[in-house]
Amino acid sequence: MDRSDRSHDRPLTGHPLKGRRTRARVDRELEAGALAHYDDPIYYTSTYAQRIEDVACYVDLALQHGGPVLEYGIGNGRIALPLARHGMSVTGIDHSRPMLADLKERLLAEAPAVRKRVKAKYGDMRKVRLGKKFPLVICPFNGVLHLYTRPDVEAFLARVREHLAPGGTFVADLSIPMAVDLARDPAQPFKTPRFRHPTAGVVRYTERFDYEPTRQVLFITMEFEPLDGGEAFATPLAHRQFFPLEWEALLHYNGFEIVKIDGDFQGGALQRGSDVMVVHAKRRKR
Repeated sequence: MDRSDRSHDRPLTGHPLKGRRTRARVDRELEAGALAHYDDPIYYTSTYAQRIEDVACYVDLALQHGGPVLEYGIGNGRIALPLARHGMSVTGIDHSRPMLADLKERLLAEAPAVRKRVKAKYGDMRKVRLGKKFPLVICPFNGVLHLYTRPDVEAFLARVREHLAPGGTFVADLSIPMAVDLARDPAQPFKTPRFRHPTAGVVRYTERFDYEPTRQVLFITMEFEPLDGGEAFATPLAHRQFFPLEWEALLHYNGFEIVKIDGDFQGGALQRGSDVMVVHAKRRKR
């Protein structure tokens, strides 16, 4: 998994961080950091076009469990569309209107049978109640890292429990916190090679990392400088950092039992060098 995978996505015009932040600024950044990187579906699609290991993993899981599937963070269908092409009915929840609008457009290019299998609903994953049960509930690609507080996690997991069919499985994949990222000086940009942005042209790209240990939130500013003289812009991102045993405990105390935790999308063991955990859980029997 490369650095862009750990960052997740991008764009919103803004300003890079300058040193440490005030609490008021942190709160605004939490809100922006949960949504801003979904504001440009074209860039999102381009950036993650080659990220296919998790797609294959979730397709295999859906084929094993059968449909329908509930996906938290359906976005513009990066995972939902392959599921539907494999015959699975998918209901998705997302809090990004731009991504859902793009999903609607992308569905128009699909076969009628695929279009019928995908249903998306705008809403907060901590609150939406569908009144339906699913044998498989998934939250891919760091979706849970936008749950910044314990009450956020508890509300979300309560919704997951409500939507799981008897014997159903909940699967989420999370980036594992990396000490090198948490220790970076926010005043020192991390530079990466130039690349062609799908709408801004060739850009000089840097990232700044600022970890707030009291709330375990990693703030990332992704900075884009078009080389053709266009206006520079930046995208804020805020990711709650969950350590493996912490996430396991949160699931346990919210009514789940761990089935297994993989260290990659091929079912490999979670080990020292893993940078992702794929956690499979079921509702704990009373």
